[in-house]
Amino acid sequence: MTSLALALFYLVPVFMLIVSATWIGFALTAPWQPDVPRREPGQLVVDAVAFLVALPVAAILLARLACRVQRNRLDNVFGIVETSPPDPLAEDNPLLRASRFLLGRDAWSAIVYSTVAGAHGLLAAGVVVVLVVCGGAAAVGALVGIVFVLVQGAPGDLVGPLVLVVVGPLCALVGLRLAPVIVATEVLLHRMLLFEAPEVRIRRRLVHVQDSRLRMVDAAESERRRIERDLHDGAQQRLLALSMTLTRARSRVSTDPETALELITEAQHESREVMDELRQVARGLHPRVLTDHGLGAALPVAAGRAPVPVRVDVELPERPSPRAEGVAYYVACEALTNIAKHADATRITVAAERIPRPTRRGRDLLRLTVTDDGVGGADPEAGTGLYGLWDRVDAVDGTLTVHSPSGEGTVLTADIPWEA
Repeated sequence: MTSLALALFYLVPVFMLIVSATWIGFALTAPWQPDVPRREPGQLVVDAVAFLVALPVAAILLARLACRVQRNRLDNVFGIVETSPPDPLAEDNPLLRASRFLLGRDAWSAIVYSTVAGAHGLLAAGVVVVLVVCGGAAAVGALVGIVFVLVQGAPGDLVGPLVLVVVGPLCALVGLRLAPVIVATEVLLHRMLLFEAPEVRIRRRLVHVQDSRLRMVDAAESERRRIERDLHDGAQQRLLALSMTLTRARSRVSTDPETALELITEAQHESREVMDELRQVARGLHPRVLTDHGLGAALPVAAGRAPVPVRVDVELPERPSPRAEGVAYYVACEALTNIAKHADATRITVAAERIPRPTRRGRDLLRLTVTDDGVGGADPEAGTGLYGLWDRVDAVDGTLTVHSPSGEGTVLTADIPWEA
């Protein structure tokens, strides 16, 4: 019964398009039909807007709603859910998003899906309902007829009611036996229409994993070279200078104690500088404040090193998992670095909050949002920064979206599973 009722709703979009196409045919042929009165231009424009714009748009919106109903029914009734891989960048232009939503391939596919689902529900579920309802009603009516024939009719009139008494329950039984089969075919049809085939999903996921793995390897190699360069050009050279200063001080301890004391003092200053540089290198890996005090204490430290004023807004009732904290901290630091290099911003806002997911399959999220007032126009093809962030977030089944219209700043949002 549910499938039959929903089938009527699924078929509404295609009927609306049929009405629109009928008006188009009528409008094109009306000038050559002598019996059709001429219409005013203003009324013709109003009808054109209604039948060529409003009706198709309403049909597409209803078709998308029908597909959403189908997906929710598969989820809530049958426990079938499909997740799509995250998009590294959200579409920036609202007009393009709206046009793709109303006129894109998915929009017209939704019309086809809802029509096929509606036709299946109307035919298959209709057959079951007819068998069960009509068979049961025929059996009940036949019993009443038998009583009436026994009271007022002839014995020969009992043949028809007796046949219905036997055939009616059989039809109802056949309908009840067909109901699970019809439901199974409906689920299979919806999965085929709305979800990709398992092998296609696996293939797509493998390509996605391969690409992200290669980028992660490149990023790790680049980070290793950066650490090696920082150690070689900074700490290693200072340690060599410190060793030479101590050697000079040792050689003058007996002959020139004052000079030796000055050299030892100089060595102390050099050792502090070496320690500072090593802290800078280690801070880029995993800061101790993040391990000891969590994201709420680590983000202000990262913001304090940025050359642009940064406002930090952290609302976390408790600490997420260490992995989620590490990913969020890495995203924040990399985003601040990218803004300082490319955005030409005057102020930055970094916010972290917990997003609850009340559904039975939902998981709470750690949402990190980095906003700046820079030039915008962030392009992942211009460098590996955004893709590196996306790979890091995607590795824990999170999503990263970037809204960066030219001249209007950038909003980077990372949704990371709370228990990643």
